[in-house]
Amino acid sequence: MGETLGYISLIIFWLTFEYIHLNWELSWPWLTLGNVFATHPGWVQWYAYTGTGGGSLWVMLLNVLIFQLVREPWEKRWTKELRNKILSIILFLLVPFFLSFLLKEQPDKKPDRQAQIKNIVIVQPDIDPWDEKHVAGKEEAQIQKLIHLSESEIDSRTVLVVWPETAIPVAINEDSMKTSYFMAPVWDFIKSHPAINLLTGVEGFRFYDERHRTIYSRKIPDSHIWVDAYNSAVLMDSIHFQVYHKSKLVPGVETTPSFLHFLDSWFEKFGGTTGGYAKQEDRTPLKAYNGSYNIAPSVCYESIYGEFMSKYVHNGASILAVITNDAWWGNTAGYKQLESYARLRAIETRRWIVRSANTGISCFIDPFGRVFDPQPWDKATAIKMDIPAKTDLTFFVEHGELIFKFAVLATICLVIWNLFFLIKSKIRRG
Repeated sequence: MGETLGYISLIIFWLTFEYIHLNWELSWPWLTLGNVFATHPGWVQWYAYTGTGGGSLWVMLLNVLIFQLVREPWEKRWTKELRNKILSIILFLLVPFFLSFLLKEQPDKKPDRQAQIKNIVIVQPDIDPWDEKHVAGKEEAQIQKLIHLSESEIDSRTVLVVWPETAIPVAINEDSMKTSYFMAPVWDFIKSHPAINLLTGVEGFRFYDERHRTIYSRKIPDSHIWVDAYNSAVLMDSIHFQVYHKSKLVPGVETTPSFLHFLDSWFEKFGGTTGGYAKQEDRTPLKAYNGSYNIAPSVCYESIYGEFMSKYVHNGASILAVITNDAWWGNTAGYKQLESYARLRAIETRRWIVRSANTGISCFIDPFGRVFDPQPWDKATAIKMDIPAKTDLTFFVEHGELIFKFAVLATICLVIWNLFFLIKSKIRRG
């Protein structure tokens, strides 16, 4: 169907692959080209309109244009057509930078006086996930460490304290959250600071009978009881609590794709659960009981998904909170990459992000992807910052991944068009 349509198809099919890959059971968003700019957020301020789909389109388009340039025969090197190609490359390279410059330089609206008096404390306990976190007998000491670090930064203006993923080091029955022995010091801590809400990671579970079990429930052997396990974020004040169940689960570690259950015994060695966690479908923000923030909870891996996180903001979230325990692979690149990807979520939603990581990097990220007070790997600490609540919606939050969705539609049209011409040519030959 010709070279031009071939190149267009290549770009469209790749974008379609990326969108499908973001939404199937074996999703691994490190393969999304638009994520590569996470360490250079100043280049992609226009993600507030396009999301990572715009970055993937930019990469693919520039590569096609450059490929066309370098494959030109030497005798055509200085033709008018060649000069036009060079000009196109320069144009497509520089225009996004120019747009980012314009968007980045727009002054952020000053928070009102009420917003300025609120601060958030982030705790980084630095508890080794292999040797400490799930070792019997150390649970109370770990909780006391979290409380002590929190107390070191709390002041009269603190309204929210954030602890990392699975900060509570034992599995908690979510129907007995208030009476659990291990939760007692946590409740006492919050009661001693009645103006403060606590957001913490909890590995939870619930029991069901066969009639009330969910689609995720697993039967306990030799019993009539079913159980759901969760990787949860819990928002608490001195009386109430709300629970969010992690929804984007890590393939292999937290969930096994339906077509890979024969590998369950292998995935168990990765430090997760072969049975898989139960999850929730809605993107409802957690509303602080003191009225300070509507919080979009993101448990670790979820912070890589732009459209997924934007739905919280569309539903009223005023800040994003990332809680994570990404230390399973030690001091390697993974935790640094996850921290960088969160910067793109800040740009897409124009929301502040508070990131509590068990071993690092804990930090604050502003709506332009700039990082404040990042805490290094393997350090126990707590940090504090005044964070304004924001309510405005970006184009991306309102409309989602339009570039990806257009690519899917274009792919369907191209395939149908191609089939039509194939059938038509066969009829002519026949």
